[in-house]
Amino acid sequence: MANTKGLKTGKEKDLWVYVEHYKGKPVHVVYELLGECRKLADKAHERLCAVLITDDRRDVPADLFHHGADVVYVCEDPKFADYSTDLYTNAFVEMVHEFQPSAVFVGATNDGRDFGPRVAARVNTGLCADCTILDIEENGLMHWTRPAAGGNIMATILCKEHRPQMGTCRPKTFKALPPDMSRTGEIIEYKVKNQVEDRVKVLRRDPVVVEGEMAIDDAPYVCSGGRGMKAKENFKLLQDLAHVIGGAVGGSRAAVDEGFIGHPRQVGQSGKTVTPKIYFACGISGSVQHKAGMSKSDTIVCINKDPDAPMFAISRYGIVGDALKILPLLTAKIKEFKES
Repeated sequence: MANTKGLKTGKEKDLWVYVEHYKGKPVHVVYELLGECRKLADKAHERLCAVLITDDRRDVPADLFHHGADVVYVCEDPKFADYSTDLYTNAFVEMVHEFQPSAVFVGATNDGRDFGPRVAARVNTGLCADCTILDIEENGLMHWTRPAAGGNIMATILCKEHRPQMGTCRPKTFKALPPDMSRTGEIIEYKVKNQVEDRVKVLRRDPVVVEGEMAIDDAPYVCSGGRGMKAKENFKLLQDLAHVIGGAVGGSRAAVDEGFIGHPRQVGQSGKTVTPKIYFACGISGSVQHKAGMSKSDTIVCINKDPDAPMFAISRYGIVGDALKILPLLTAKIKEFKES
């Protein structure tokens, strides 16, 4: 007998956004997804639903309504205090089976990349990872678009036969809507029926980012270096610039591979996506993979010896020269301007 689990029945409805949270508050990608999915829901005449699995809802449902949700599903239990692969997946899959959403959107964070594929496997559907463009037909068929073939092409994926349609979306790809404090909606309570055991015990938590350092995906200014910085100690020049302007230091994959900077600060397709006010690309040639992680920055400044470096093509300002000589001069000028 053929396995019909997960096949489309025609009863599916609504777009769901999974609400990842940290210290009781949704992470920013949730608001970005609500903003983009609000447009999709309106186009397909569907409801936009947020799914909150938590130990304490606080005022989060109201916040989700303000940012575009029509409905908030709340699964509340003390055991959901921290993210757990087993517990969260079990609860979410139960809700999928009971309420049958048409599409599910998950942020492509560390936890989201763990959670999304597990849910997809349990409900026997596909999942398009790291989407950067979303669209929907009026009949509810999603178009999931993501970089493919090493970032050289953009592939659009359709899931015609199975439901829900699922995808993870990179943080900083979409814009959150300004909160509308007049918006309200419906809260639907859910209690897990089939309890499972949590097989993971957290023994210790170590922060990935050193205390006091600004995360690159939250920084208003990012000073990134590539292989052209030549040595790990030369990243001190980027740190000096970042300190003066109130930004953070990042790097290309080449810089990470060379050991100049750690992976948590890598910008690009296999690192973080950033959208700062100003992005300084110093000694970075501008591969397709790197540009995928920073091309939506408001202003891009490129410093490179090679006048034909691809990064110049997407930069508003370009300086042809040695970043190791130019950075100290640039930092000094900015410091002088700020002190004047």
